[in-house]
Amino acid sequence: MNKLIKQTPVVAVAIALIGISINMFLAPHHIAAGGVSGLGILAEQVFGIDRAIIVSVLNGFMLIITFFFLGNPYFIRTIIGSIFLPISLAVVPEIMVTSDRLLSVIFGSAIFAIGVAILYGIGASSGGTTIPPLIFQKYFGLNTSIGLLATDAVIVILNLFVFGVEEFLLAIFSLVITSIVMTYIETGLKRKTAVLIMSEQSIDVVKEKLLKDISRGITVFSVSGGYTGRKKDMLMIILSNQEYSTVKKLINEIDKNAFVIAYNVSEVHGLGFTYLPMG
Repeated sequence: MNKLIKQTPVVAVAIALIGISINMFLAPHHIAAGGVSGLGILAEQVFGIDRAIIVSVLNGFMLIITFFFLGNPYFIRTIIGSIFLPISLAVVPEIMVTSDRLLSVIFGSAIFAIGVAILYGIGASSGGTTIPPLIFQKYFGLNTSIGLLATDAVIVILNLFVFGVEEFLLAIFSLVITSIVMTYIETGLKRKTAVLIMSEQSIDVVKEKLLKDISRGITVFSVSGGYTGRKKDMLMIILSNQEYSTVKKLINEIDKNAFVIAYNVSEVHGLGFTYLPMG
């Protein structure tokens, strides 16, 4: 319970972001990009029922599902989000931040994704259709961002019948952006560059220069050429994105023919990145 109380401000911020994305970016342009909020936008257009009321009713139903499939801890954490979301939709002003529909979809979807990712990160939820992805993840191991995309697909299709083709296409675009941003956040924000280095004549010089000029550890692999079978050393170093250009220049100064492979890694933990050595 103490942990839940401490998480409440985080949940409130995340729900506020979701409310802002809907009331200020998506709903003013009739973009129902999934979720109970999307159903609220559709119902408001068809029946004239306030979206906050629709969300309240649907969230109540989803709370029951949460209790039976995800258990008491998720149920308790979902109660807060389920209550906060209708309040957020009722409190956040319904204004059109920009008249450009494409910009609204891009920014609204990104803000929505950040809010949902924050909730998922602490095991909470805003209720509604954010619940099924958690169930899919628990029982089938499905990534929550993919589960959210699948769950909301049906709601997006309803845009065709309520608003039209353009809104339907924009809703699909919104779902894609949401999924990409959520996946990016879930797979790590501490992205780095891994560099593999091989040099026929100067590998030791390259290693010594990197150890001297770059404050990063180096791993040495013993490898062999696939064609010649000759044994050689290969260096691996993990860098921040800003450091890569410096290292590339340093290698070129020593051996312009060095074989270098650089690729992005999603997240790095450990010495020099998430903690520093003592002394």
